[in-house]
Amino acid sequence: MPADFRITLFAMNMSATIAEAPSGKGSGDENFPVGSFLLPAALRPHVAIYYAFARAIDDIADNSELAPEDKVGRLDGFDRALMGEIDDPAYIKAIRLRDSMAETGVPIQHGRDLVSAFKQDAVKLRYKDWDELVDYCNRSAAPVGRYLLDLHGESRDGWRYSDALCNALQVINHLQDCQDDYRNLDRVYLSTDWLTAEGSDVTALEAPAASPALRRVLDRTLDATEGLMRLARKLPGALKSRRLAMESAVIVRIADRLIDRLRGDDPIAGRVELTRAQFLLCGAQGVAQALLR
Repeated sequence: MPADFRITLFAMNMSATIAEAPSGKGSGDENFPVGSFLLPAALRPHVAIYYAFARAIDDIADNSELAPEDKVGRLDGFDRALMGEIDDPAYIKAIRLRDSMAETGVPIQHGRDLVSAFKQDAVKLRYKDWDELVDYCNRSAAPVGRYLLDLHGESRDGWRYSDALCNALQVINHLQDCQDDYRNLDRVYLSTDWLTAEGSDVTALEAPAASPALRRVLDRTLDATEGLMRLARKLPGALKSRRLAMESAVIVRIADRLIDRLRGDDPIAGRVELTRAQFLLCGAQGVAQALLR
């Protein structure tokens, strides 16, 4: 390899490191399959590019060592690169997504909405009510489902179902991480109105276990999430792509099972997640359901 090319690669990697703030998380850390073998092979590389972009900007928003203005500045750079305004290799994942979306015809808005949400994460630490939280989820989670439907050439009539599923998954993740988010970032996604109504506040998240008041707020949040799932369960049957329908049915099963677990277990006492056996069972059930349909 020529020396000047090695220097260029090194400079690109250093620049990217400065812009990004990797957490070490990857697709294996998610509650749901990311670009699994169920999806068409030709589309999986594009899904991987979208996920890499989302992971990079999410990591910036969740980095406890960066100041809010630093986070917003870095995220603005990703947005400008996605828009084609800059070609700085520090934002290579945005550049790759821009090229991928140009190739597939998927609107870049599905990337820009994520940036908008994570810029909000940098500065907004409390959510007054469920509507405020759903507005955030409509930009932090719903774009993922919309991206996948557009990538597969599906009708946008299915967006309402995919929005519901993605938003439900986002709230589930908030509940799983509610104590860590509070301790590490002073960020709380639980409704402050609901906490106040139960005579509690965010400091309840410091306890080793959920108080009765906090448990009622968690259950109320799960009730609202169940409302989203009633729409989300219609997604697999609304899709033309059998492969995407199978993937969606698996994710619906995972979401339903996680809600059950969160009702029975305490996310303050310890992280509530599926075992590998439960995850695989949801996969088998979801695939079977989609095939039978």
